[in-house]
Amino acid sequence: MYNDHVATLYIIGTPIGNLGDLSFRAAEILKTVDLVACEDTRRTLKLLSHLGIRVKLISCRSQNEEFAAQKVIDVLNQGQTVAYASDAGTPALSDPGAVLARAVAQAGHEVIPIPGPSAFAALLSVAGGRDKTVIFEGFLSPKPGRRKSRLRELMAMEAACLIYESPYRILKLMTDVAEIDSKRYVCVGREMTKMHEEYLRGTAAEILDILIQKKEQIGEFSVFIAGN
Repeated sequence: MYNDHVATLYIIGTPIGNLGDLSFRAAEILKTVDLVACEDTRRTLKLLSHLGIRVKLISCRSQNEEFAAQKVIDVLNQGQTVAYASDAGTPALSDPGAVLARAVAQAGHEVIPIPGPSAFAALLSVAGGRDKTVIFEGFLSPKPGRRKSRLRELMAMEAACLIYESPYRILKLMTDVAEIDSKRYVCVGREMTKMHEEYLRGTAAEILDILIQKKEQIGEFSVFIAGN
């Protein structure tokens, strides 16, 4: 199925929660590569152990991505194949991977995507938005002034936007959204694909009220905000 004579880097989408979401193709690739570069070796080791795969791992996270990219290129120069996996989801979507992919391509090697899970695509598929254009913003600044300023810019556009947020700042984010436009349609996904996954749909004010009533916020959040 795969040409062993071509030195290739495979960019692999990995589960955002449910390990069963890893594609058959991704599993087959992970079984055949010579090296797996990953954002967190502990997280990736858990996935590989689940699959019964033993392979050499190296760290390639945002703090050392350029250095790790050269290591990957050295392996590819030897004619070996490499896979890259970030902690969860698709690399380069609020995760490392873009620097690695560009460096490897510039070095003359193949860089092939192995499509897989993405919190962005997952939430978009159930949000019920009718917007033709959706802006992926990822995580906003943790600084209140910058966060609200950027939110105002995004919510003034005709396009919808999709934001990631931690459980520690989701109330602050939704408070800002409701203050800017309390009637704006919002869909919030929490713990997607996991046992306690939950989806909230309604106006910004309604979603904020629901979140305030909860005793605590648990899990990672993805937030779809309809366009203006």
